[in-house]
Amino acid sequence: MSQPGNIILLNGTPRCGKTSIARVIQESFPGVWINLGVDNYMAMIPKQFQPGIGLRPGGEGPELEPIIETLYAAMYQSIAAHSRLGVNIVADVGHHDWYSRKLNILRNCARILDGLPAMIVGVRCPIEEIMRRREATWGKGYESDGRVPAPVLRWQEAVHQPGIYDVEVDTLRMSAEGCAGVIWSRLEGGEGLTALRRLGGIHPEGST
Repeated sequence: MSQPGNIILLNGTPRCGKTSIARVIQESFPGVWINLGVDNYMAMIPKQFQPGIGLRPGGEGPELEPIIETLYAAMYQSIAAHSRLGVNIVADVGHHDWYSRKLNILRNCARILDGLPAMIVGVRCPIEEIMRRREATWGKGYESDGRVPAPVLRWQEAVHQPGIYDVEVDTLRMSAEGCAGVIWSRLEGGEGLTALRRLGGIHPEGST
């Protein structure tokens, strides 16, 4: 039986730099790394169910929430299946629980990965840099009165709750390559990757 593949979850807001880090991981880490993250998964979801698992914080699509629960479970089951076959996975995600009701999706997804070599990385970026990138990419900047748009603020507040990570990186202070290097050092160490077990409410071995 093959050794399970490593799993790296990159959690952060839109435009924080997750995709760039994932690309560096795929290009530079040893072995085969498949990106099974939110952006790629959303591309497979029919138009009538968009944005699917990319639904932003604020409870704006309660009719989609049962579908979102199922789709997240399916995505993580796929991640787990790839790992069990020895394939390494990197997944850019934007987890939050600011739906019309508590869905506990991150907890449930963490449980799906239990027993596999998985780590979760907090990808942080200051709001000012997020706004600069949004304007450069989409031409969407501040409100006419100079305020940050409410949906952007909600992402910034919601995505890092509860903020339990194996490692954190800041994409303003480090390049994608630098962030990937920090992640590799943590992955190579191997020991003490307990964040997902804690998020899933599963006590790491040896803890009480």
